[in-house]
Amino acid sequence: MRIYYDTEFLDTGTTIELISIGLVADDGREYYSVNCNAPWQEIAKHDWLVENVVPHLPLVDGIRRGPFGGPPQFRLDQTNVAVKPQWVIANEVREFILSTPEPELWAYYAAYDHVALAQLWGPMVNLPTGVPMFSCDLKQEHVRLGRPPLPSRDGSEHHALADARHNRTMGALLELLGHQAVVELAPAEGSEA
Repeated sequence: MRIYYDTEFLDTGTTIELISIGLVADDGREYYSVNCNAPWQEIAKHDWLVENVVPHLPLVDGIRRGPFGGPPQFRLDQTNVAVKPQWVIANEVREFILSTPEPELWAYYAAYDHVALAQLWGPMVNLPTGVPMFSCDLKQEHVRLGRPPLPSRDGSEHHALADARHNRTMGALLELLGHQAVVELAPAEGSEA
C-alpha cells in the first residue's frame, strides 16, 4: 500500500534537520507532526523557510520582525498536539509505516524527503526493520510518463500534510496514467506478439 509523504526541513549543506512531516496512506490514514527539537534559531535566519514554511506551523502570535533588522521572531505553540519531540515522531512514524501492509513510500522530489525521514532513527543502520530503505519519486514517474499535466495546488504549499495530500492526488493520477500506458502497449487479444 502506498504512503505519500512530505517533509519540511532545514538543509545546512551538512545536515538535513526535520521541521515537519506529513503522511497520507491509501487507506485514508493521515499523520502530521512538527519537530519541537528542530534548530529554531537557525530556521529563523533562513529567509525562504521563514517566508514559506514557518507560516504554516502552529505558532503563538505569528511571526514578528526582529528589532534593527534582526532575524524574524516566532514561537512554536508547544501546546499544539502536532508539536512533539523528534523521538516521539520517530516512534509514531514507524508505527504508521509498519501498520501499513507492504508499505511503499512516495514523495515528490523524494531524495531529501527520504533522508529526512530515515534520519528520524539516526544512521542508516538504525532504520527499523520493515521501513522501506528507499522512496519512490513522483517527479521521476511524472517524467517517465511524458510530463502529463498535474493537478494544481490550492495555495497551501510547504505545509507537510497538505503537500502529502497533494502528493496522493498526483500519485493517483500518475498511477492511472501508468496503467493506461501498460494497457496501450499490451498486444490486442488474438494478435501475434
